[in-house]
Amino acid sequence: MSSPDHKSAQWSDNVTKRSNAMTLERDVFKLDDPAEIAASLKRSAERSRRRKSEPYRSAMSMLTFYINRAGSKLSDERRDILERAKDELRKLYGRELARNAN
Repeated sequence: MSSPDHKSAQWSDNVTKRSNAMTLERDVFKLDDPAEIAASLKRSAERSRRRKSEPYRSAMSMLTFYINRAGSKLSDERRDILERAKDELRKLYGRELARNAN
């Protein structure tokens, strides 16, 4: 029987395998090009039947989920690539933030 600590440590694995989390392309978060990561997430979100919200929100949620779960294990370089992938995803969905709009 698993201890409560073991179960809580495995929750993220359960989210991706057994929940309504969308199915991702293999090794998407290992790609080095933020635009490729964003395009892959967009494809997955639009094809997936395992999502509860609109494609943009699902794709962004999976990216944020991965960044948060990796935490301090991400190198600065990898974190930067993934953060830039968020910007690329916003561009793909026409949701760019208005910067310096004042």
